[in-house]
Amino acid sequence: MKKYLSFFRLRFVLGLQYRVAALAGIATQFAWGFMEIMIFTAFYRADADAFPMSLSATSSYIWLQQAFLALFAAWMMDNEIFDSIINGGIAYELCRPIDIYNMWFCRNAANRLARAVLRCMPILLVAAFLPEPYGLAAPASAGHFLLFLVTLVLGFAMTVSFCMLIYVMTFFTISPQGLRILFTSALEFLTGGVIPLPFFPDNVRQVMELLPFAAMQNVALRIYSGSMSGSEMLKAVTLQLFWLTAVTAAGKMLCRMAVRRVVVQGG
Repeated sequence: MKKYLSFFRLRFVLGLQYRVAALAGIATQFAWGFMEIMIFTAFYRADADAFPMSLSATSSYIWLQQAFLALFAAWMMDNEIFDSIINGGIAYELCRPIDIYNMWFCRNAANRLARAVLRCMPILLVAAFLPEPYGLAAPASAGHFLLFLVTLVLGFAMTVSFCMLIYVMTFFTISPQGLRILFTSALEFLTGGVIPLPFFPDNVRQVMELLPFAAMQNVALRIYSGSMSGSEMLKAVTLQLFWLTAVTAAGKMLCRMAVRRVVVQGG
């Protein structure tokens, strides 16, 4: 366990060095957040009763989404992992007395967490002082906030586990580009990254909420805003735990298959 914690710590400290990139990301996320809120505001002014969430709850959803973008963005992947699989550098990784899945999981989690730490506080602070209903509102209750923290961690772990599946499937392809484009596009839409899931038609939303994608950012952000009832929260957390276990187990099994069959050519 110590060796994996060392990998995590080294990657986390390395990720904290990119402060200029973090400043650029913060500026981009502020611009994107304001743009989304202006678009939603126009729709709410047309017919506020037609939407399943209040404008204040939607604004909170957007600002939390921007603050913790690095935790949930599917397109933020570790290019070093893809490169090591493509150019044969994976051979050096396989020589180490470690589980390659666990090592990659720690590296990916550390990279994302370091980016989130650098970016989240300025966004949350500014959003908290914006006027109602355009800013970050207080959580619905203390219980909602505690459950938000739990589901935030579970959603983060779920995102990393799903990205691990994409890394491992690269062993069975010539190029990872197709996989990356397919999965990142699907994830951005199905996780609620483009439109919050409550805005979809009920029959579509009910199906989407059962899929593993909804176990990522959707649950935590909606719990914070209080747009879920008690039974809905229990069901959502149960699905998060189920999908996290299933996706992680599938990734580990596929990784063992890939490692046994991997062939590295060249000198």
